[in-house]
Amino acid sequence: MPADQTVIVDLEASPEHFSRAKTAYVDTILLVAEPYFKSLETARRYHELATELGIPRVAVLANRVRDDADVVREFCDRNGFELAGAIPQDDSFQTAERLGVAPIDHDPDSPGVRAIVELAGSLDL
Repeated sequence: MPADQTVIVDLEASPEHFSRAKTAYVDTILLVAEPYFKSLETARRYHELATELGIPRVAVLANRVRDDADVVREFCDRNGFELAGAIPQDDSFQTAERLGVAPIDHDPDSPGVRAIVELAGSLDL
């Protein structure tokens, strides 16, 4: 793949992708974490694994946050992890899912879609 090409892949939550040497050409991993203990602990374990594999940039993305984004921010600060951004809880995502359309097509001005667009612009990929 040419060096100037960007491919974004949304993978299911599983360490299988790390264990099968599928990370050889990965420059950035965003670990999606929700603001509760089990999700944050999973992000911590995956962060350690991705770092051991030599992935250059490993960051956490807070997902489905309400007023508790600080929980994820404090977790990242305490562990020395980069927090790439936060996606708010957005009921329009569930509506889009029921309708079988992408959230951006259903409600491009929803808070969640706006946060994702902002995140995409900030990733510098």
